[in-house]
Amino acid sequence: MSARQAVHLDGVAALAERYGVFLLDQFGVLHDGQQAYPGAVEALSALKRAGKTVALISNSGKRAEPNERRLLKLGFEAGSWDHFVSSGEVAWRIFKDMMGSGALRAGTKCLLISRDGDRSAIDGLPLVLTERGEDAELVLIAASEGERYDLDYYRELLRPAAARKIPCFCTNPDRVMLTAIGPCFGAGEIADVYERLGGSVTRIGKPDPAIYEAALALAGNPARGNAICIGDSVEHDIAGGRAAGVATALVKSGILADSGDLTGLFQELGAWPDYTLDAFRWR
Repeated sequence: MSARQAVHLDGVAALAERYGVFLLDQFGVLHDGQQAYPGAVEALSALKRAGKTVALISNSGKRAEPNERRLLKLGFEAGSWDHFVSSGEVAWRIFKDMMGSGALRAGTKCLLISRDGDRSAIDGLPLVLTERGEDAELVLIAASEGERYDLDYYRELLRPAAARKIPCFCTNPDRVMLTAIGPCFGAGEIADVYERLGGSVTRIGKPDPAIYEAALALAGNPARGNAICIGDSVEHDIAGGRAAGVATALVKSGILADSGDLTGLFQELGAWPDYTLDAFRWR
């Protein structure tokens, strides 16, 4: 489908008439990290009242539970979603399996890059945290504090680990994030820095198929024609949703707010949405 064929809708009520399973991004669609977008709380609750299966699918390096707590704090109604799948949750389960198989040993020194001291990405795992790239045996990039530090800070922190080819996992591939002071570089950009320093990175999250497979499995493995992915990122939500074989809707809020014509971006990324919405609202 070309960009010109994307159907513009006033709200998600029209999508509820066509699809039974909704894979929803959170940042840039439901909220900006500080507050819910106008109409988003009501629209999410309306989807559940309409009998839809709602799986929130997020490139958050945090595990599912702290993400769900934040949604409740922002005013979203308990029970207005069925499942929450974060890249941090998927990664935590991968690390747990690696521990069980012996691929990752207990006591491994982990350099964790996160926000606000969050350690949910490794809670319950027998890893030892280090703040030095020189000591790291594993690097985990779960989030960015791009409003506090510049890329040079991360470059110098990571340089010793990259020089020693320490394995690195990025559990939030987003290159742009929303903050209280506006868009800043995300964890995905820090992962790019690690690669430019000579290290290798395993990215977990959208647009990689694994996170969609996890969400669709929780939703009962619906027919792909009965599912739709809604997000604000062409690179992650639209490209990822299309690769997973589901319909896609681009919300022109979040990182694409006031971005104008997006045809060039669709062409550059080879990802065109089936629908567009100005905001995530019911009508």
